[in-house]
Amino acid sequence: MAENGEGASLGARIRGFGPVARKTLKQIGPVRLVVTALFLALGLLFAKYSWNIMLARDAERALYDVRALLASPHVETDPRIVMVTFNEETLRLTGRRSPLDRAMLARALTQLDQMKPKAIGIDILIDQPTPEDQQLIDAFRGMKTPTYLGLATNKTNSAFMTYEQEMFLRDFQKQTRPGNVHFTSIRLAADQDGVMRSWPDQPRELPPLMANSLTQGFPEYRDHQGSIRYRLPVNYERPVFDKLPVELIANPDLLEAFRGQIEGKYILIGGNIPDVDQFTTPASRMKDPATGRVGETTIGLEIHATLLAQMLDHFMFKAIPNWGLWLIAIGVVLLGALTAVGNMKIWKLSLLLIVQLAAVAVVPFVWQFNGVDTQGLPVFGWLIGWIFAYSAVGTAARGIGSEQRNFAASALGKYLPGDIAKDIMKNPERLQLHGEKRDIIAVFSDLEGFTKLSHQIEPEMVALLLNRYLDLLSETVLAHGGTLDKFVGDAIVAFWGAPISRPDDADRAVKCAIAMYEAGEKFRAEAPEGVPPIGVTRVGCHRGEAIVGNFGGEGRIQYTALGDSMNTAARLEGANKYLKTKTLVSDTVVEKSTLGYFRPMGRIAVSGRSTPMIIYEPVPDFSLEAVQQFTDTLRRFDDGDMTALAEFEQMAVTNPDDKALANLIKRLHEVGPGGYSALDK
Repeated sequence: MAENGEGASLGARIRGFGPVARKTLKQIGPVRLVVTALFLALGLLFAKYSWNIMLARDAERALYDVRALLASPHVETDPRIVMVTFNEETLRLTGRRSPLDRAMLARALTQLDQMKPKAIGIDILIDQPTPEDQQLIDAFRGMKTPTYLGLATNKTNSAFMTYEQEMFLRDFQKQTRPGNVHFTSIRLAADQDGVMRSWPDQPRELPPLMANSLTQGFPEYRDHQGSIRYRLPVNYERPVFDKLPVELIANPDLLEAFRGQIEGKYILIGGNIPDVDQFTTPASRMKDPATGRVGETTIGLEIHATLLAQMLDHFMFKAIPNWGLWLIAIGVVLLGALTAVGNMKIWKLSLLLIVQLAAVAVVPFVWQFNGVDTQGLPVFGWLIGWIFAYSAVGTAARGIGSEQRNFAASALGKYLPGDIAKDIMKNPERLQLHGEKRDIIAVFSDLEGFTKLSHQIEPEMVALLLNRYLDLLSETVLAHGGTLDKFVGDAIVAFWGAPISRPDDADRAVKCAIAMYEAGEKFRAEAPEGVPPIGVTRVGCHRGEAIVGNFGGEGRIQYTALGDSMNTAARLEGANKYLKTKTLVSDTVVEKSTLGYFRPMGRIAVSGRSTPMIIYEPVPDFSLEAVQQFTDTLRRFDDGDMTALAEFEQMAVTNPDDKALANLIKRLHEVGPGGYSALDK
């Protein structure tokens, strides 16, 4: 049963994902969705194919060269391979630069054959006649050691080998028969940037590469095109491969002296001449310890020796399969996208970015050090792909978040003033379920006779009028910085002082109360034709303590205020009907207000309060002198000066439309000095 329940729950979650996904896609919008998808696709292509993209390819090569150089093993001088070279000293002694002195080559071959090496490879093109050709042919004919003469063809190397030169070389080799001389390919091909990083391809129209020819036992290297494993010397005074000048090897007096260095070894013969057959390698990026120069090149003969050593070591870098590169590229893009939408604190995000960057930087080195071929590994492409994905998804997420915040701010803006709504958006913890005691100014408004009116007109008209009225008064509350608490039919409850309090909250509330009455009058005047007369809007305003916060449980919350201050504001609104006033505020509001246009309207006792309260009516049309005179007159009456009542009566004669004043005079007659009126509401 538990398993079934879990399965059902999982199925429900999966089914619920569809609407969420559709909602998210709708929020993204078609244009942003297309742009995001395009950038993700570009990021994926960079993460997979950066070795094939201009500029990015240069960065990838540079990063690989650093990895290859640092991972290169440091070795002692290789005891299996010896290079015999024509160098600058040889050229000086022979007076020949090109073609090389074949007589000296012939003498060296004869001497080498007597020293019994394993095999000899010659990286010299015999592509034109010289007077010493017969000496070299005779030497070749007498060779017992397997000897391999370099071959280049016009088809595979037209820039350096003409058809005629090729034909001369082939004919020359035929003349060495029945000797032990065979052709071998000496073709080396650098990358487009001129750096030798990989084994050259071996076209079938060419014989095997020199390393393949010399060993004759490693067929798997015939088509190998992985990276070259270069080696570095442990001590730069002892190179990886010994280089012996050809003039020393050609000297018969030194045959026994060099026998130990030649016997049983692979011998490679070629040029070691500056600016001739030179190649750039990954090591060219470092400073040469011998010369102190950066960018030192390597002779082609040493490249052949390196390939031969790698073959003899049976070493091949492990290739990463194409599907593996795709998986890594997809993973990198997904990682960037997930990082962008992760809602993390800045320190966690910073830590995650550092970890990811470290992984991108370290993993290729770990692989290279462990024999994985990282040439073709798009490390720079990973960074670019990650950035594309992070930027694209982050921009889309911020767009969605902005729309959601705008929607939330708009929703909050229907109940809260703009500045408070923005503060809550910045500080969502304000919406936590808790209450706090705050000093607030509560405002309660009511539209006289609307319930009776609603029975006299069509329901559609009731809805139209009520919505228009509530919109009008809600805008008034928000415009004055108030928080809308609730609608009770046609009544509106609002307050100031929470969730944010301001020094002028009392002034804002009073001005809003006056504006709500005026908005109500405008609503009455603009009522549609045929609608019975609409009553006046009455407003009550009181300041006191209340418990303010979100109430209603986790599922449905409402930001509201609870307490006697809310009830008192409602009682003051109701008192307007009996006192013939439009707006009433309590003495606690007047104490906090800086406005000077409040005229006292005596004392009243309302339901729910044990003591009478002094009430005031805001009269912004009165001058300060008139308000002061009215206040002084009422105070004199409370002190027992009955002439004050006569002065009020004279005011009423002068202002016959002031019904609130007439009602005050009537109540003063009833309660006497210092008395109060009891309102049963």
